[in-house]
Amino acid sequence: MTKPAVFISGAAAGIGKATAERFAAEGWFVGVYDVDVAGATALVEQLGSDCAAGGRLDVTKPEEWEQALADFAAASGGRLDLLINNAGILRAGRLTEVPLAQHQLTIDINVGGVINGCWSAYPYLKATPGSGVINICSASAIYGQPEITSYSASKFAVRGFTEGLELEWRKEGIRVQAVWPLWVNTGLLDGNDTTSHETLGVNLTVEDVADQLVAMARKPSLLDKVKPTKVHTAVGMPAKTLATLADLVPSFLTREVNRFIAKA
Repeated sequence: MTKPAVFISGAAAGIGKATAERFAAEGWFVGVYDVDVAGATALVEQLGSDCAAGGRLDVTKPEEWEQALADFAAASGGRLDLLINNAGILRAGRLTEVPLAQHQLTIDINVGGVINGCWSAYPYLKATPGSGVINICSASAIYGQPEITSYSASKFAVRGFTEGLELEWRKEGIRVQAVWPLWVNTGLLDGNDTTSHETLGVNLTVEDVADQLVAMARKPSLLDKVKPTKVHTAVGMPAKTLATLADLVPSFLTREVNRFIAKA
């Protein structure tokens, strides 16, 4: 296999599907894996067997990660240039209005799925020179968000995991990054109305995020190598503004901005 290979979890719809299509258009061999087997299979057929392979993956189950990665490696000639941990869920509502099991499932998928993915993919990443990981984080990891508290907490965990793993794997030549979109127009919003997304609006498309992921996947230039390492990348002007403000202003002001956005 001469094509670079990317494995995407949660790839049957939304950001994952748009990302798979974008990477295939860029000449990558794409792994399309999801609990929605029919959706994953249909996308592989759309992209073509010379461009993609895929199947079932429940990211909460390490044994399914092991099987999916082994199957993908067999199709990609053993290459894994990039792992994109995209699978995630969101359940909006005040804490006690959402069943406890849904909060727990959010953590299992959004956090456990990322940890399972990186742990399981490590041998393949290690064996592929210049490989990397991009975790789908969120602007809700800037400051804790009401009405999506467990989702926000899960993205704080992804943020911390990404930062720690980036330092841990840097000497092994494995780049670890996170991408931070704000609200994106996907099925994730269906039935999940929140005050913050009504205040800020939904200004990003799945293609916006996919374009950013492709840009982050490109090999660093010589100039990039002398710049400070960029671990987190916000997508869209609102997310970039909020992230910059959080870095520059006292924490109580960040709280007040978020209180205003959420009308809390």
